[in-house]
This record gives sequence, structure tokens and C-alpha cells, in this order.
Amino acid sequence: MVAILTRIIVIILIVALLYSGIKYLTHPKRKLELAHEQKKFYFLDDVNNVRKNFILTFKGVLFEGEKYLGTTADSFDVISIFVFPKNVNALKGMTRADFKTIEQHILQHYPKANIEWKSPIKEFMQKEDNLHEEF
Repeated sequence: MVAILTRIIVIILIVALLYSGIKYLTHPKRKLELAHEQKKFYFLDDVNNVRKNFILTFKGVLFEGEKYLGTTADSFDVISIFVFPKNVNALKGMTRADFKTIEQHILQHYPKANIEWKSPIKEFMQKEDNLHEEF
């Protein structure tokens, strides 16, 4: 009887370890960290929770986006997003094309949103607009 009980406990422990291992490997925050280390793009968001900010990584830089709910012509939807870097020093080497690419990825998830960048990216992107107006 003791041997059967011991086997059952060992099997339960093995199943619990396998479950926690699989849960760890598939956790979205782990995927975000891995993409950040590999300098790849990854978008982590809870689409059903408008109050929760999204996090994305692109070329080794972490960005956070604040979502704001508003009305469109036919529904309530995310209409405004403010994006800012977690670490301004990590922006070294990024170009306007990189920020445009990030905007395109965000618009895939929130097509009705107006994307605004916070400082210092805001000023950097405005310089581009001012250059086009001069010509």
C-alpha cells in the first residue's frame, strides 16, 4: 500500500514539474525578454484590458504604450496611444524609419488610434515634419 502511495506522489510531482516548466516556457513576459535580448520585435498586450499599457521591444529597445479609450463614428475603441521608451539611452542608432515601423505594428492592433510619441522621440519626429514643410 505504501509503495502505491509513493508512486502516486512521484507521478503527481512529475506532472506538476512538467506543467510548471511548460507554463514558464510559454509565458508572454519570457518571450518579451527573449526578444529584447535578441533585438527582435515583440508586442505584449492585453487587448481586452484598455487600462493596461502594452509593452513592445524593437531592436533591443523597450517601449511602453498608454492606451486611451474614446468614441469613433460607430463604436468605443482605443483612439489615442502615447508611446515612450523605457530607457532613453537605448535609442542610440534608431532612425525615423524604425519609429515608423513601430507605428505600423501598433496600427495593426489598433487601426483607429492616433499614435503620439513622448519626448525625446516627439521632437525627433517633428524635425522630420519641419524638414518636409521647408521644401
